[in-house]
Amino acid sequence: MKSLILCFVSSWLTAVAAGQTVPSALKALGAPNNPQVEVSWNRYYDYQEIGAICERLATGFPELIKFSSIGKSVEGREIYLLTCSSFDHGEVERKPGFYIDGNIHSNEIQGSEVALYTAWYLAESYGHIDWITDLLNRVTFYIVPTINPDARDNFIHQVNSPHSPRSGMLPRDDDGDGLFDEDPPDDLDGDGHLVLMRRRHPNGRWKSDADDQRNMVLARADEKGDFELIGYEGIDNDGDGQVNEDGPGYYDPNRNWGWNWQPNYIQDGADAYPFSIPENRAVAEFVLSHPNIAGAQSYHNNGGMILRGPGRADDSVYVADDADVYDVIGKRGEEMLPGYKYMILFRDLYAVYGGELDWFYGGRGIFTFTNELWTSFDYNRKTAEGQSWKDAQKELYRFDELLLFGEGVVDWKKFTHPQFGEIEIGGIKKSWTRTAPSFMLEEMCHRNMAFTLYHADQLPQVRIDTVMVQPLSGGLYQVDVRIANDRIIPTRSAHEVSHQFSRPDQVTLSGAQVIAGFLVTNPLLNLSIEQKYHPERLNVDAVPGMGTIQVRWLIVGKPSADIIFDSLKGGRVSRKF
Repeated sequence: MKSLILCFVSSWLTAVAAGQTVPSALKALGAPNNPQVEVSWNRYYDYQEIGAICERLATGFPELIKFSSIGKSVEGREIYLLTCSSFDHGEVERKPGFYIDGNIHSNEIQGSEVALYTAWYLAESYGHIDWITDLLNRVTFYIVPTINPDARDNFIHQVNSPHSPRSGMLPRDDDGDGLFDEDPPDDLDGDGHLVLMRRRHPNGRWKSDADDQRNMVLARADEKGDFELIGYEGIDNDGDGQVNEDGPGYYDPNRNWGWNWQPNYIQDGADAYPFSIPENRAVAEFVLSHPNIAGAQSYHNNGGMILRGPGRADDSVYVADDADVYDVIGKRGEEMLPGYKYMILFRDLYAVYGGELDWFYGGRGIFTFTNELWTSFDYNRKTAEGQSWKDAQKELYRFDELLLFGEGVVDWKKFTHPQFGEIEIGGIKKSWTRTAPSFMLEEMCHRNMAFTLYHADQLPQVRIDTVMVQPLSGGLYQVDVRIANDRIIPTRSAHEVSHQFSRPDQVTLSGAQVIAGFLVTNPLLNLSIEQKYHPERLNVDAVPGMGTIQVRWLIVGKPSADIIFDSLKGGRVSRKF
């Protein structure tokens, strides 16, 4: 460490002596230590601020970032897109593509910060970190920071709880009275926070925690409680005898995708039909128009999970070869993300019909993860396995006391409710429990980005490995070509191959007179299958991860031609012989 410090000081003094400014001297360390585009990663940004950051990145790195939109939200906001790649190294849409989004649920806002941080870090690191430079030279990232921009702004700027609004902003009649969004929660005391209501009750099952009077805990089975909890602040706005039953929305944007979709009476929040939500439809149309996308990542919260599908136990599309790929990446994620667990959605969490995660893989064959950001492990860096809900709540309030100094909780105070009479209002503010405190946000962004970049680095990297030419009788030549994939993700997933979502990969021999073409199924035994039609352009299912395929042509005349491998997800490579 001492030698490292001395080396830095020596370099700094040399630079200063040469007339460089201190920032110029620091720049020798490489970005993002001294970034070209300054962004604070210890805070959350609203829609307008996200757009401004995207614009600054595109202006600062025109050779690496393009700023555009994939469509409009319900309320007319652009759904921002950052396309990140080295535009000087190959055609962007012919490189293997990786899609990233966040904030599908409006109260799960930090996914946008992780997505934005990824674009920023990639751009700032290009040319400074060799691994990042190579990644952007061969992979294209499509980053949509928020796919629910309307409700994101509602969550940030309006009075909400940590759990509202989870929906988007399409008006819906939640209580079936013919009115839309007419009975939302209400900030009764006007303090800018939407917290819980409680009232004293002789048969209540809740009591104040002896260690922290702000915390409500269930009484033991053999003791009386003091309070009943009656939900989040609100009144009966429409006079139907219910409180807060018809707020903004309500549907679940992550139950509306066209894979294993089920109607509302089976899957709550599904809405009217698959892709009835404009924001989801915009994402699907973008993905369908970009067949190079081979990997994807969405960011939710919370719970510290690295999730893959299926969302249902009876969904058998996750075949063994693809599951092996998921396992390698997911288990590496556990190493990179302390406190996170690699999990299968239906088995380890709950069943989901019509989820985005399943549509990307089930409907398009794209290897996709969802990370549930923020976990109870982050409170005090210790595992919560086996911890009861009561103990977890106690730890949460202890964290607020010791590290947030009470900023995260509203103390209970009396209020006269027009329907409920004398009550008390208090509890946890919207700004945390589901979202990380600002001082912990940047590490969350970086670690989750690193996991996603590892996944992206495993997208297929194909090369023409060997070309073997053998003269035969009668002026014929046999040309054998072996094509290799140096990464663990195949050029087409096994699920995609079996359901034929896209055309096969193609290996073309151009510039030679081809009389026959073959897929070599067993090179050792010299077994092959002839393709009788268009033998110059051979169709292959996929180049397996960390594997090879071999093809063969019989040609007439001089053995000189171009070999072209063309895969929608694996890219395009060529070689002369």
